[in-house]
Amino acid sequence: MRRTPAIGRVPVRDVRPAVECGRRPAKAVAGETFQVTATVFREGHDAVGANVVLRDPKGRRGPWTPMRELSPGSDLWGAEITPDATGRWTFRVEAWSHPLATWRHTASVKVPAGIDIGLVLEEGAELYERAAAGVPKGPERGLVLAAAQALGDDSLSVHDRLTAALSPEVDALLARYPLRELVTASDPMPLLVERERALYGAWYEFFPRSEGTAEQPHGTFRTAARRLRPIAEMGFDVVYLPPIHPIGTTFRKGRNNTLTAGPDDVGVPWAIGSPEGGHDAVHPGLGTIEDFDFFVGEAHKLGLEVALDFALQCSPDHPWVHKHPEWFHHRPDGSIAYAENPPKKYQDIYPIAFDADMDGLTAETVRLLRHWMSHGVRIFRVDNPHTKPVVFWERVIAEVNRKDPDVIFLAEAFTRPAMMHTLAQIGFQQSYTYFTWRNSKRELTEYFSELAGEAAAYMRPNLFVNTPDILHAYLQHGGRPAFEVRAVLAATLSPTWGVYSGYELCENTPLRQGSEEYLDSEKYQLKPRDWEAAAREGRTIAPLITRLNTIRRQHPALQRLRNLRFHQTDNDAVLAYSKSTGADTVIVVVNLDPHHTQEATVSLDMPQLGLDWNAALSVHDELTGETYHWGRTNYVRLTPGGAPAHVLHVGRSTPRIGGPAAS
Repeated sequence: MRRTPAIGRVPVRDVRPAVECGRRPAKAVAGETFQVTATVFREGHDAVGANVVLRDPKGRRGPWTPMRELSPGSDLWGAEITPDATGRWTFRVEAWSHPLATWRHTASVKVPAGIDIGLVLEEGAELYERAAAGVPKGPERGLVLAAAQALGDDSLSVHDRLTAALSPEVDALLARYPLRELVTASDPMPLLVERERALYGAWYEFFPRSEGTAEQPHGTFRTAARRLRPIAEMGFDVVYLPPIHPIGTTFRKGRNNTLTAGPDDVGVPWAIGSPEGGHDAVHPGLGTIEDFDFFVGEAHKLGLEVALDFALQCSPDHPWVHKHPEWFHHRPDGSIAYAENPPKKYQDIYPIAFDADMDGLTAETVRLLRHWMSHGVRIFRVDNPHTKPVVFWERVIAEVNRKDPDVIFLAEAFTRPAMMHTLAQIGFQQSYTYFTWRNSKRELTEYFSELAGEAAAYMRPNLFVNTPDILHAYLQHGGRPAFEVRAVLAATLSPTWGVYSGYELCENTPLRQGSEEYLDSEKYQLKPRDWEAAAREGRTIAPLITRLNTIRRQHPALQRLRNLRFHQTDNDAVLAYSKSTGADTVIVVVNLDPHHTQEATVSLDMPQLGLDWNAALSVHDELTGETYHWGRTNYVRLTPGGAPAHVLHVGRSTPRIGGPAAS
């Protein structure tokens, strides 16, 4: 029978962040600061202390970080830590009896009351002598020994004896080298530290086949490479391509998802596979693998990473259908079941069945991923991972990341929360979210409080404002102001956000009333766009997107997730929130109504900003260039199509006398 471990002399309980009680690692990126908390207490009234100890991937113990009680009397202690390199770390909390803090409290009560003064000071002298042994030899130890000597010298006044012991210099020394008794350590907690792009970046999705020429309408990797510079100039970090493989012809879909394709219909890129090859082949219309290498190289020259869609499914023409029939679900009549997501039907796609040969599918999937990794791809957007076994992805990602920890997987899973959270916990570095369907102040506040709270220990949201599949009603009916509002929200609420090509042109015509699909969707046809004409005629919000990405790069606060804090407004159409990292603080105020001007009073939670309640702020609007004087309460007026939002950088603060400030 397994024995429950002893609780320890000074109990350490509920250490966080903890994913599945520490069975899986919490996540961070190199240089990211996050808070470790634990409940620490002991019997009686003696004081306790606590600290966090990090061990790096080589097992080396780092400097310990002192913890503080977050709220007096709560027994909840916390400290911020910052791992500085990628790899598998651990952290643990050490709690201990704090005899010096106990003595200081006793002295503060008994000495003024004239109770046992001599005895109290002698006890202090003994404690300081013991504490000095833990201070490095030299002037610092001498300072503590001098305090001990003064406490024990009854020729001095009580005031002088205490003054020497309680000086700021001695206090600071003993905070760094405390006298610790009855030390109790928690179990080590795993921590996976990944590269920066796992948390922070701006994604741009586009179809290379739509970037053709007048002479050659079907784009190639070489014609699509011309689009890379404008994407980079908008400030994006990642170029994401839908599947680039051969497309099947059996049950090929026509325009707008019709069941009968014409001779010129190009098919759906997610219907992968034809006699020309499968997941490790390039669609002949896009070029060759050498052309793909050229595209990746051009992207890298511009500072762009290439993300590739990985869709584990097949057209009826995929080589696997005949080579590995056991990888598909066969119906009683012997036919293979096509994919369905009622009411949608995907007659041109066969889903994979995993139970007959999961080992074979795992090995083949890892081979395919490594094939594209060898061609410069280090980011994969995984299509519909929630329709495959969780254990399959756990095995695949672990195998890839074991040798290549820099490879990033994005889970495209718009499904039940339990599945989305579990996919993040078992290895996916990023996750799609419900952001598209969260449009009101209440919805956004509740959802992002969750994402930036405990979920941030393992789930990193990638906020796509649109996708080839999703054109939300908010965008359909809100016009250009709606596109501007959602861009501001996505770019500032999360460190990672993304747009699908055409968003900057505010394309918003649905297939039909009540549908979230685009009319003439690019999934089914080529969609050439005249980018130069749109810019010339002012039909693009690319300047706003460029400005947002520039602001994100300039402000470290916007490159983090766990620092998100919401602030009160007296208008449900106006949302206010802030992010702070170090000395950098950004406040965002957004009019969520794309149709009407809205006014509100924004009430800032000043301590959340690290400020006194009465501080006066100089805030610079990074969108308009205006500077305002703000304080605890502030009037705002935001106009759709004009200034729908403030993105305010907080400058210096000073004590303020008087009433509320206005924008």
